[in-house]
Amino acid sequence: MKNTPSVEQQLEIYRRMLLVRHLEESLGALHKEGRTRGPIHRCDGQEAVGVAATAVLEAGDKVTTTHRGHAVYIGKGMEMRPVVAEILGRATGACGGRAGHMLIADAQKGVIGGNAIVGAGIPAATGMALSMQILGTGNVAMCIFGDGAAQTGICHEAMNMAGLWKLPVVFVLEHNQFGLTVPSDVQSSVEDLSIRAAGYAIPAEIVDGNDAVAVYRAVSAMVERARRGEGPGMVECKTYRIEGFSTSDMGGYQRPEDIAAWKARDPLQISRTALLSEFSEAQLAAIEAAAKAEVAEAFETALSDPMPEFSIDEACNPYSEAH
Repeated sequence: MKNTPSVEQQLEIYRRMLLVRHLEESLGALHKEGRTRGPIHRCDGQEAVGVAATAVLEAGDKVTTTHRGHAVYIGKGMEMRPVVAEILGRATGACGGRAGHMLIADAQKGVIGGNAIVGAGIPAATGMALSMQILGTGNVAMCIFGDGAAQTGICHEAMNMAGLWKLPVVFVLEHNQFGLTVPSDVQSSVEDLSIRAAGYAIPAEIVDGNDAVAVYRAVSAMVERARRGEGPGMVECKTYRIEGFSTSDMGGYQRPEDIAAWKARDPLQISRTALLSEFSEAQLAAIEAAAKAEVAEAFETALSDPMPEFSIDEACNPYSEAH
């Protein structure tokens, strides 16, 4: 089938999803021990969207994401150690320990960063797409955002401009059913949010967000047309936020039967089952063990790394004797 990832690409997508899952589980364990700073927004169960969507992108392409962006960081090629170190506020982190888990960026990898403001990555990616169009780089911008962000005014303004100017931007809607603790069906008058794209002359496709191959196919097609100069596209990925809004979430608003149903469709298990037609159990087990060890080593190292040091520039210090 057209735009289907190769077997090697599928295996790499699975490996990166494993890395993200172990990252999230390790962060959850550290939070329970009181060893993390502030709430952390985990993406357990949503790994296929961030990893498979970014697997389509080239080195010069850019991506923005949300406060729940760990899968995007790893999917776009960031190494595990600087990501973990940044989340833990260490000097060795990708941003020197100053960004925290929501705002990690790596310009060389095309990761423009997460954002603590709901929907803020949407106009940022659209602006980058305008720059790419004007400069004629042939690159594509992507924004991954949630169903809560889809309700913001800036989302519609950005999509309108993207459609009007035929910008090379792909809108990937990670529909995880909740905006904070509010179910999507009491936020929106329509179930499929991507139907709004038609109002801006933007083609859209709805896919199973827990199937990495389905995500890759749909996003790849939209990226290709954007790269050809045919304008923006949108992919709505239906998935589920299993672990709650953040590690501070008290829960109680998600139905246990819904959680169980979505866990039964774990994106990692879907990918693993598909890969068993090409790889042996032993081969997959070796990759799984290596991924777990890689994350464990990143945490062990990061936890012993130094904290960043800060200094005051006396020339700008209003309390210095010079002032």
